[in-house]
This record gives sequence, C-alpha cells and structure tokens, in this order.
Amino acid sequence: MAKKVFPPAIIFNPTPVIMVSCQGNNGKPNIITVSWAGVLCSEPPMIGISIRPNRYSSSLIKESMEFALNFPSSSLIEKADYCGSISGKAADKFQDANLTPAPSKEIKAPIIKECPINVECRVKQIIPLGTHELFIGEVVAYHLDEDIIVKTNKADIEKADPVAYSPGTLEYRRLGEVIGTYGFTKGKMKEVGT
Repeated sequence: MAKKVFPPAIIFNPTPVIMVSCQGNNGKPNIITVSWAGVLCSEPPMIGISIRPNRYSSSLIKESMEFALNFPSSSLIEKADYCGSISGKAADKFQDANLTPAPSKEIKAPIIKECPINVECRVKQIIPLGTHELFIGEVVAYHLDEDIIVKTNKADIEKADPVAYSPGTLEYRRLGEVIGTYGFTKGKMKEVGT
C-alpha cells in the first residue's frame, strides 16, 4: 500500500492519560493532566513527563522537585479532562473535580485516592526541549488499589481500566483486548514469515 508523507508532528497513538499531582512551597496541591509521558529507564525506575514551562504545575514541580503520577480509570475521564483544561492558578482542581488528595509515602505532594494506580517521583533532571520541558522523575514508591493487584504485585490492567489519548484525533480511548504477551514469538519468527 502507498504511503503519504506529512510534515513533522506528534502522531504516537495512543499515549497515556496521566493526572499529575504536585505541590509547591505554598502547600496547595494541584493537578495537571498530561499525555506526553513514558518509561525512560528500568534500573533505577525513571519516568518522563513533558509540560509547557508556562503551566502553573511546571512552577510547582520546579519548586518541590517532586510529583505523583495518577492513572485514572475510564470512569474518571471527565475529571481528567477538566484537570487538563484549566489552570490551577485560580482553581482548586481537587475540590472542583471532587477528588481526594491522599498522603504519599515518600513525597509531600498528595496522590489522587480515586485513581487505581499512583506513582511517586522525585525529579532527577529537567531538560528544555522546545515548547515543553522534560521532567525526568525517579520512582520512589507506587500504590495500587488492592482490588486490582495480581499475585506478582502488579496491576491487573483490565481491572485498572486505564485510558489512552489519541493526539491526532483528540480522543480518549479505552484499551482493547490482549493480543500477545512479551516474548511469545521467541523462536517462532521463521514460522510467521520473517
């Protein structure tokens, strides 16, 4: 099939929907919803999120050098969208979205109780990239709702019901069915024609 070439743009589909909770020196917590995020390193565990430097949350994270990632289930998508659509300078997003700030274990910023997965991070590095700055956070603790834990102390993704974002179409999506597991093709590539 023929391909059509386009100018440079963000086309990764899907991207995660993450509600980032943060708190500056004033003690008032805030939430920003991001999708420019991903795993950067396994050992030590590091995650990257990109935020525009003019965003209120950017200044709070720079003050505290910490943040928490909160992965909403699909039932929280309206709250996640709201928290990504307005500034926390003039709004209390926890109160407005009826979300509960819960104590973190290792950082001062709260986690969001209603999110089934929460990851506490300390900022190791901030890299200016252009319109965004990359905050590299080292994972210092993570929380899972007890009802989504599988025996390996990992999250049951189906029960967590995370949400993805499609930048090209501006749509939120649920994840689909399992179509394979890591390494399931090992030793089989000749059989599948490559």
